Amino acid sequence: MLDRILAKSLQGEVVSPEEIAFLFEFPLFSEESAKIIAASRRKSERASDGLAEVHAQVGLNIAPCPKNCAFCAFAAVNKVFERASELSVGEAVAAARQFELDGANAIYVMATADYPFAKYIELSQEIRSNLQPETVLVANVGDFDRKEAEQLRDAGYSGIYHAVRLGEGRVTSLSVEQRLRTLHNAREAGLIVGTCVEPVGSEHRIEELVEKTVISRECSPRFSGAARRIPIPGTELARHGIVSEARMAHILAVVRLAVGYDVPGNCTHEPNGIGAAAGANLLWAESGSNPRDTEEKTEQQRGMTVQDCASVFREGEWRVLQGPSRLYSK
Repeated sequence: MLDRILAKSLQGEVVSPEEIAFLFEFPLFSEESAKIIAASRRKSERASDGLAEVHAQVGLNIAPCPKNCAFCAFAAVNKVFERASELSVGEAVAAARQFELDGANAIYVMATADYPFAKYIELSQEIRSNLQPETVLVANVGDFDRKEAEQLRDAGYSGIYHAVRLGEGRVTSLSVEQRLRTLHNAREAGLIVGTCVEPVGSEHRIEELVEKTVISRECSPRFSGAARRIPIPGTELARHGIVSEARMAHILAVVRLAVGYDVPGNCTHEPNGIGAAAGANLLWAESGSNPRDTEEKTEQQRGMTVQDCASVFREGEWRVLQGPSRLYSK
């Protein structure tokens, strides 16, 4: 049965939810898991012409966010950051330009979910005007309506990163329906969508991994993938510990096999070699604020550089794309 499902996926046929669950069930380091990871790598290479991408994210602000996503360092309930701070316009522009100079294939601009949308648009326009015309910009913000999606497009964004997270509605104050509406609004406005099955914790059952994998497939993204939850010390979810990079390699491989060749990208985060070897062809560098970090400037702790990510890919035997992202290309 395993060989049949792998052949089906590699031939570009749709893998059913029951088949996805079957792939998730194999023990790590089993022969079957090795076959799944090998097939994932093969499919990723075919889908992306053997090219990996390094994207980079600028975190604009830190604030005790009222959305209270339990896995996030910004959540007011987690009391990690109890005072608000943000980059100045000049600092945000400088960070984006540095990532451009470093060779990032796309630059994301991230803000907390309660960041004023009009302010985000104004700052985005300033960033856009200071970058090369071909540099790809991606928005990573809270939920938005159709009109706001059009504003993002008009501000110079090629697309968005957005996800229906694991535990959505249970460990967040947001609903699955709200997140799906945002994805729909983005597509209707002509924005390209990138997404992920995240943040994976040890307590998440196969049923929910399958559910979120299918959701990621059905939102017509240019990349999907899987990322683990980084425990924020002292928070309720920290008691579950962290999923190993080895386990995540199996999970991201299953997600890769569950989506079609029309989804060329397969991401994982944070960057790691075993994930790249297993078929992840998208990694992120980071500066500024970071929802997985307790430092205000993540480049001083968790955040990796563009060069760091490119090195991970080289160790994973990937060629890194030079120039603007193909994942966010129309």
